[in-house]
Amino acid sequence: MRRHILTRRDADLTLTHYSVTTDFTGFQRSQAIIEAVFEDLDLKQGIIADLEQIIPPETIIATNTSSIPITKIAEQAQHPERIIGMHFFSPVERMPLLEVTVSKHTNDQTLATAVNLGRRLGKTVIVVKDSPGFFMNRIFTPYCNEAFKLLEDGLSITELDRYAQRMGFPIGPCAVMDELGLDICYKVGEVLLPVFGERVEASDIIQRMIGDNRLGHKNERGFYTYEKGHRAEEDKSMYQLLDRPQRSAMRYEEVRERLLAIILNEAAHVLEDGIIDSPYVGDTGAIYGIGFPPFLGGPFWAMDQIGLAGFVEQLTNLKEKYGRRFTPATDLVRRAEAGERYYVDAE
Repeated sequence: MRRHILTRRDADLTLTHYSVTTDFTGFQRSQAIIEAVFEDLDLKQGIIADLEQIIPPETIIATNTSSIPITKIAEQAQHPERIIGMHFFSPVERMPLLEVTVSKHTNDQTLATAVNLGRRLGKTVIVVKDSPGFFMNRIFTPYCNEAFKLLEDGLSITELDRYAQRMGFPIGPCAVMDELGLDICYKVGEVLLPVFGERVEASDIIQRMIGDNRLGHKNERGFYTYEKGHRAEEDKSMYQLLDRPQRSAMRYEEVRERLLAIILNEAAHVLEDGIIDSPYVGDTGAIYGIGFPPFLGGPFWAMDQIGLAGFVEQLTNLKEKYGRRFTPATDLVRRAEAGERYYVDAE
Protein backbone atom coordinates (compact mmCIF):
# COMPACT_ATOMS: atom_id res chain seq x y z
CA MET A 1 0.00 0.00 0.00
CA ARG A 2 2.90 2.36 0.79
CA ARG A 3 4.30 1.66 -2.66
CA HIS A 4 0.89 2.34 -4.24
CA ILE A 5 0.68 -1.22 -5.56
CA LEU A 6 -2.51 -1.83 -3.55
CA THR A 7 -5.26 0.55 -2.51
CA ARG A 8 -6.21 0.71 1.16
CA ARG A 9 -9.39 -1.22 0.35
CA ASP A 10 -7.42 -4.01 -1.40
CA ALA A 11 -4.96 -4.16 1.50
CA ASP A 12 -7.79 -4.44 4.04
CA LEU A 13 -9.45 -7.19 2.00
CA THR A 14 -6.15 -9.09 1.81
CA LEU A 15 -5.66 -8.89 5.57
CA THR A 16 -9.11 -10.40 6.19
CA HIS A 17 -7.69 -13.71 4.91
CA TYR A 18 -5.21 -13.85 7.79
CA SER A 19 -5.73 -14.80 11.41
CA VAL A 20 -3.26 -14.98 14.27
CA THR A 21 -3.18 -17.38 17.20
CA THR A 22 -0.82 -18.29 20.03
CA ASP A 23 -1.98 -21.93 20.12
CA PHE A 24 -3.18 -24.52 17.59
CA THR A 25 -6.72 -23.16 17.46
CA GLY A 26 -7.94 -22.94 13.87
CA PHE A 27 -5.65 -25.59 12.38
CA GLN A 28 -8.22 -28.39 12.46
CA ARG A 29 -9.57 -27.72 8.97
CA SER A 30 -6.27 -26.84 7.30
CA GLN A 31 -5.41 -28.69 4.10
CA ALA A 32 -1.73 -27.78 4.30
CA ILE A 33 0.38 -26.45 7.17
CA ILE A 34 3.87 -24.96 6.80
CA GLU A 35 6.12 -24.99 9.87
CA ALA A 36 8.90 -22.38 9.82
CA VAL A 37 10.43 -22.41 13.30
CA PHE A 38 14.11 -22.39 14.25
CA GLU A 39 16.46 -25.12 12.96
CA ASP A 40 15.96 -27.45 15.93
CA LEU A 41 14.98 -31.10 15.35
CA ASP A 42 13.25 -31.62 18.71
CA LEU A 43 11.23 -28.43 18.29
CA LYS A 44 10.07 -29.40 14.81
CA GLN A 45 9.15 -32.94 15.86
CA GLY A 46 7.24 -31.56 18.84
CA ILE A 47 5.19 -29.25 16.63
CA ILE A 48 4.32 -32.12 14.29
CA ALA A 49 3.26 -34.25 17.26
CA ASP A 50 1.01 -31.46 18.55
CA LEU A 51 -0.53 -30.88 15.12
CA GLU A 52 -1.25 -34.56 14.56
CA GLN A 53 -3.47 -34.58 17.64
CA ILE A 54 -5.94 -32.21 15.98
CA ILE A 55 -5.68 -32.43 12.18
CA PRO A 56 -7.11 -35.09 9.83
CA PRO A 57 -4.74 -37.69 8.31
CA GLU A 58 -4.93 -36.14 4.82
CA THR A 59 -3.60 -32.72 5.88
CA ILE A 60 -0.02 -32.30 4.68
CA ILE A 61 2.63 -30.87 7.00
CA ALA A 62 5.48 -29.05 5.29
CA THR A 63 8.66 -27.94 7.01
CA ASN A 64 10.67 -24.92 5.91
CA THR A 65 13.90 -26.43 7.24
CA SER A 66 16.97 -25.42 5.29
CA SER A 67 19.25 -28.24 6.40
CA ILE A 68 17.68 -30.96 8.60
CA PRO A 69 16.76 -34.12 6.65
CA ILE A 70 13.00 -34.52 6.21
CA THR A 71 13.22 -38.21 7.10
CA LYS A 72 14.58 -37.27 10.54
CA ILE A 73 11.86 -34.69 11.11
CA ALA A 74 9.19 -37.24 10.12
CA GLU A 75 10.57 -40.29 11.95
CA GLN A 76 8.28 -39.92 14.99
CA ALA A 77 5.18 -38.82 13.06
CA GLN A 78 1.99 -40.87 13.03
CA HIS A 79 1.70 -40.26 9.28
CA PRO A 80 5.25 -39.71 7.93
CA GLU A 81 3.93 -40.04 4.39
CA ARG A 82 2.38 -36.56 4.63
CA ILE A 83 5.57 -34.80 5.80
CA ILE A 84 7.48 -32.89 3.14
CA GLY A 85 10.04 -30.10 2.89
CA MET A 86 9.07 -26.72 1.41
CA HIS A 87 12.22 -24.60 1.64
CA PHE A 88 11.50 -20.94 0.89
CA PHE A 89 14.32 -18.46 0.43
CA SER A 90 14.79 -15.12 2.14
CA PRO A 91 13.35 -12.61 1.55
CA VAL A 92 10.38 -14.82 0.66
CA GLU A 93 8.40 -12.11 -1.12
CA ARG A 94 11.30 -11.52 -3.52
CA MET A 95 13.07 -14.84 -4.00
CA PRO A 96 11.36 -16.85 -6.77
CA LEU A 97 12.52 -20.37 -5.83
CA LEU A 98 10.84 -23.06 -3.74
CA GLU A 99 12.87 -26.20 -3.00
CA VAL A 100 10.48 -29.11 -2.36
CA THR A 101 12.16 -32.04 -0.62
CA VAL A 102 10.75 -35.56 -0.42
CA SER A 103 11.74 -38.12 2.20
CA LYS A 104 11.63 -41.89 1.75
CA HIS A 105 8.14 -41.79 3.34
CA THR A 106 6.57 -38.92 1.37
CA ASN A 107 3.74 -40.13 -0.87
CA ASP A 108 2.83 -38.87 -4.34
CA GLN A 109 -0.29 -37.04 -3.16
CA THR A 110 1.73 -34.99 -0.67
CA LEU A 111 4.35 -34.18 -3.32
CA ALA A 112 1.74 -33.14 -5.88
CA THR A 113 -0.03 -30.93 -3.33
CA ALA A 114 3.20 -29.20 -2.25
CA VAL A 115 4.33 -28.54 -5.84
CA ASN A 116 0.88 -27.21 -6.82
CA LEU A 117 0.75 -24.96 -3.74
CA GLY A 118 4.21 -23.59 -4.54
CA ARG A 119 3.22 -22.79 -8.10
CA ARG A 120 0.01 -21.10 -6.96
CA LEU A 121 2.19 -18.92 -4.73
CA GLY A 122 4.05 -17.86 -7.87
CA LYS A 123 7.26 -19.77 -7.14
CA THR A 124 9.55 -21.67 -9.48
CA VAL A 125 9.55 -25.15 -7.93
CA ILE A 126 12.34 -27.72 -8.00
CA VAL A 127 12.02 -31.17 -6.41
CA VAL A 128 15.06 -32.67 -4.70
CA LYS A 129 15.74 -35.80 -2.68
CA ASP A 130 16.26 -35.84 1.06
CA SER A 131 19.76 -35.13 2.32
CA PRO A 132 21.31 -32.71 4.83
CA GLY A 133 21.22 -29.27 3.20
CA PHE A 134 19.32 -30.64 0.16
CA PHE A 135 20.65 -28.93 -3.00
CA MET A 136 20.75 -25.21 -2.31
CA ASN A 137 22.60 -25.23 1.01
CA ARG A 138 24.91 -27.96 -0.25
CA ILE A 139 26.32 -25.49 -2.80
CA PHE A 140 25.82 -22.32 -0.76
CA THR A 141 27.70 -23.49 2.36
CA PRO A 142 31.06 -24.16 0.62
CA TYR A 143 30.68 -20.77 -1.10
CA CYS A 144 30.33 -19.06 2.30
CA ASN A 145 33.19 -21.12 3.72
CA GLU A 146 35.42 -20.01 0.84
CA ALA A 147 34.41 -16.42 1.59
CA PHE A 148 35.71 -16.93 5.15
CA LYS A 149 38.94 -18.39 3.73
CA LEU A 150 39.38 -15.30 1.57
CA LEU A 151 38.93 -13.08 4.63
CA GLU A 152 41.54 -15.17 6.44
CA ASP A 153 43.87 -14.61 3.49
CA GLY A 154 43.57 -10.84 3.93
CA LEU A 155 40.74 -9.74 1.63
CA SER A 156 38.51 -7.04 3.08
CA ILE A 157 34.77 -7.47 3.64
CA THR A 158 33.95 -4.64 1.23
CA GLU A 159 36.21 -5.96 -1.52
CA LEU A 160 34.89 -9.52 -1.12
CA ASP A 161 31.26 -8.46 -1.52
CA ARG A 162 32.13 -6.05 -4.33
CA TYR A 163 33.97 -8.78 -6.23
CA ALA A 164 31.04 -11.20 -5.78
CA GLN A 165 28.67 -8.61 -7.22
CA ARG A 166 31.09 -7.99 -10.07
CA MET A 167 30.87 -11.74 -10.76
CA GLY A 168 27.10 -11.34 -11.16
CA PHE A 169 25.73 -12.21 -7.71
CA PRO A 170 23.04 -9.75 -6.60
CA ILE A 171 24.62 -9.43 -3.15
CA GLY A 172 27.96 -10.45 -1.65
CA PRO A 173 28.43 -13.41 0.74
CA CYS A 174 29.10 -11.28 3.82
CA ALA A 175 25.95 -9.21 3.29
CA VAL A 176 23.95 -12.39 2.66
CA MET A 177 25.14 -14.02 5.88
CA ASP A 178 24.35 -10.85 7.84
CA GLU A 179 20.79 -10.97 6.47
CA LEU A 180 20.31 -14.68 7.13
CA GLY A 181 21.78 -14.48 10.61
CA LEU A 182 25.18 -15.83 11.59
CA ASP A 183 23.57 -18.18 14.13
CA ILE A 184 21.42 -19.73 11.40
CA CYS A 185 24.43 -20.10 9.10
CA TYR A 186 26.33 -21.80 11.92
CA LYS A 187 23.44 -24.22 12.58
CA VAL A 188 23.27 -25.16 8.90
CA GLY A 189 27.04 -25.66 8.81
CA GLU A 190 26.89 -28.00 11.80
CA VAL A 191 24.29 -30.17 10.09
CA LEU A 192 26.26 -30.27 6.83
CA LEU A 193 29.77 -30.83 8.17
CA PRO A 194 29.40 -34.66 8.33
CA VAL A 195 28.27 -34.64 4.67
CA PHE A 196 31.34 -32.77 3.48
CA GLY A 197 33.74 -34.74 5.69
CA GLU A 198 37.44 -34.21 5.18
CA ARG A 199 37.11 -32.58 1.77
CA VAL A 200 35.88 -29.31 3.31
CA GLU A 201 38.29 -27.50 5.61
CA ALA A 202 35.83 -25.47 7.64
CA SER A 203 36.75 -22.00 8.84
CA ASP A 204 36.11 -21.15 12.50
CA ILE A 205 35.45 -17.43 11.88
CA ILE A 206 31.71 -17.87 12.27
CA GLN A 207 32.21 -19.38 15.73
CA ARG A 208 34.36 -16.41 16.72
CA MET A 209 31.69 -14.02 15.43
CA ILE A 210 28.92 -15.70 17.42
CA GLY A 211 31.18 -15.73 20.48
CA ASP A 212 31.53 -11.97 19.97
CA ASN A 213 27.71 -11.66 19.83
CA ARG A 214 27.73 -10.92 16.11
CA LEU A 215 24.49 -12.33 14.70
CA GLY A 216 24.16 -10.02 11.72
CA HIS A 217 21.33 -7.67 10.85
CA LYS A 218 19.06 -9.07 13.57
CA ASN A 219 21.17 -7.54 16.36
CA GLU A 220 22.95 -5.00 14.11
CA ARG A 221 26.35 -6.58 14.73
CA GLY A 222 27.95 -8.64 12.01
CA PHE A 223 30.22 -8.03 9.07
CA TYR A 224 28.65 -4.60 8.71
CA THR A 225 27.51 -1.74 10.93
CA TYR A 226 23.88 -0.63 10.75
CA GLU A 227 22.18 2.74 10.94
CA LYS A 228 18.43 2.97 11.53
CA GLY A 229 18.06 -0.70 10.58
CA HIS A 230 19.95 -0.39 7.29
CA ARG A 231 23.37 -1.78 6.38
CA ALA A 232 25.98 0.99 6.48
CA GLU A 233 29.67 0.07 6.11
CA GLU A 234 32.01 -2.77 6.96
CA ASP A 235 32.68 -3.19 10.66
CA LYS A 236 36.45 -2.88 10.86
CA SER A 237 36.45 -4.24 14.41
CA MET A 238 35.59 -7.60 12.78
CA TYR A 239 39.19 -7.94 11.69
CA GLN A 240 40.34 -8.25 15.30
CA LEU A 241 38.69 -11.69 15.32
CA LEU A 242 41.02 -12.86 12.56
CA ASP A 243 44.51 -14.26 13.00
CA ARG A 244 45.54 -11.79 10.31
CA PRO A 245 43.86 -8.47 11.16
CA GLN A 246 45.71 -6.48 8.50
CA ARG A 247 44.01 -6.37 5.07
CA SER A 248 45.85 -6.84 1.79
CA ALA A 249 44.95 -6.49 -1.87
CA MET A 250 43.88 -9.52 -3.87
CA ARG A 251 43.25 -9.80 -7.60
CA TYR A 252 39.64 -10.05 -8.74
CA GLU A 253 40.50 -12.98 -11.03
CA GLU A 254 41.81 -15.03 -8.10
CA VAL A 255 38.73 -14.35 -5.97
CA ARG A 256 36.38 -15.13 -8.85
CA GLU A 257 38.16 -18.40 -9.63
CA ARG A 258 37.98 -19.64 -6.05
CA LEU A 259 34.35 -18.68 -5.39
CA LEU A 260 33.11 -20.02 -8.71
CA ALA A 261 35.11 -23.26 -8.63
CA ILE A 262 33.90 -24.22 -5.15
CA ILE A 263 30.22 -23.87 -6.18
CA LEU A 264 30.63 -25.70 -9.48
CA ASN A 265 32.50 -28.60 -7.91
CA GLU A 266 29.94 -28.99 -5.12
CA ALA A 267 27.13 -29.00 -7.69
CA ALA A 268 28.91 -31.92 -9.37
CA HIS A 269 29.07 -33.71 -6.01
CA VAL A 270 25.33 -33.20 -5.44
CA LEU A 271 24.38 -34.62 -8.84
CA GLU A 272 26.74 -37.54 -8.22
CA ASP A 273 24.99 -38.19 -4.88
CA GLY A 274 21.59 -38.32 -6.60
CA ILE A 275 20.09 -35.39 -4.68
CA ILE A 276 18.98 -33.81 -7.97
CA ASP A 277 18.01 -35.84 -11.01
CA SER A 278 19.30 -33.55 -13.76
CA PRO A 279 21.68 -30.66 -14.44
CA TYR A 280 18.65 -28.58 -15.44
CA VAL A 281 17.19 -28.78 -11.91
CA GLY A 282 20.54 -27.73 -10.46
CA ASP A 283 20.99 -24.78 -12.80
CA THR A 284 17.43 -23.56 -12.23
CA GLY A 285 17.81 -23.84 -8.48
CA ALA A 286 21.18 -22.08 -8.34
CA ILE A 287 20.03 -19.08 -10.39
CA TYR A 288 16.69 -18.59 -8.64
CA GLY A 289 17.78 -19.70 -5.15
CA ILE A 290 21.21 -18.22 -4.42
CA GLY A 291 21.40 -15.68 -7.23
CA PHE A 292 24.06 -17.58 -9.17
CA PRO A 293 25.10 -15.30 -12.08
CA PRO A 294 22.37 -15.99 -14.66
CA PHE A 295 24.54 -15.10 -17.65
CA LEU A 296 26.68 -18.15 -16.77
CA GLY A 297 23.60 -20.38 -17.22
CA GLY A 298 23.96 -22.21 -13.90
CA PRO A 299 26.78 -24.36 -12.46
CA PHE A 300 26.42 -27.28 -14.90
CA TRP A 301 26.06 -25.12 -17.98
CA ALA A 302 29.08 -23.11 -16.81
CA MET A 303 31.17 -26.29 -16.46
CA ASP A 304 30.17 -27.34 -19.98
CA GLN A 305 31.24 -23.96 -21.34
CA ILE A 306 34.61 -24.15 -19.57
CA GLY A 307 35.03 -27.75 -20.74
CA LEU A 308 35.02 -30.52 -18.12
CA ALA A 309 38.62 -31.51 -18.76
CA GLY A 310 39.75 -27.91 -18.42
CA PHE A 311 37.72 -27.44 -15.25
CA VAL A 312 39.18 -30.59 -13.66
CA GLU A 313 42.65 -29.23 -14.43
CA GLN A 314 41.68 -25.90 -12.87
CA LEU A 315 40.44 -27.65 -9.71
CA THR A 316 43.62 -29.73 -9.50
CA ASN A 317 45.73 -26.56 -9.60
CA LEU A 318 43.54 -24.93 -6.93
CA LYS A 319 43.84 -28.05 -4.76
CA GLU A 320 47.63 -27.90 -4.93
CA LYS A 321 47.61 -24.22 -4.04
CA TYR A 322 44.79 -23.97 -1.46
CA GLY A 323 43.93 -27.44 -0.16
CA ARG A 324 41.81 -30.57 -0.56
CA ARG A 325 38.48 -28.70 -0.59
CA PHE A 326 39.09 -28.25 -4.33
CA THR A 327 39.42 -32.00 -4.99
CA PRO A 328 37.39 -32.66 -8.17
CA ALA A 329 34.19 -34.69 -7.76
CA THR A 330 34.61 -38.31 -8.87
CA ASP A 331 31.79 -38.19 -11.42
CA LEU A 332 33.13 -34.92 -12.82
CA VAL A 333 36.52 -36.57 -13.40
CA ARG A 334 34.85 -39.58 -15.02
CA ARG A 335 32.85 -37.39 -17.41
CA ALA A 336 35.94 -35.34 -18.25
CA GLU A 337 37.99 -38.44 -19.05
CA ALA A 338 35.15 -39.80 -21.22
CA GLY A 339 34.87 -36.50 -23.10
CA GLU A 340 31.28 -36.04 -21.91
CA ARG A 341 29.21 -32.95 -21.15
CA TYR A 342 26.44 -32.40 -18.63
CA TYR A 343 24.06 -31.25 -21.35
CA VAL A 344 24.48 -33.99 -23.94
CA ASP A 345 22.17 -32.35 -26.50
CA ALA A 346 23.78 -28.90 -26.26
CA GLU A 347 26.31 -29.35 -29.05
